[in-house]
Amino acid sequence: MSLRPERERLAPMTPSSPIRKLPLVVLLLFALLLMVGISLGEPQRVLEQAKSICLACIGIG
Repeated sequence: MSLRPERERLAPMTPSSPIRKLPLVVLLLFALLLMVGISLGEPQRVLEQAKSICLACIGIG
């Protein structure tokens, strides 16, 4: 439980508020890894594996 008043905890960011950098860094890292995975053909590999697992589950493959 916080000892600060509700209005102080939920105050909007003002121009003098510090910018949080961690969320931006995490989003940029996610975007970079997504592009690398796509360029290496990972979506196709995942779909092929899913297809083989589904066929094995129903007894065809």
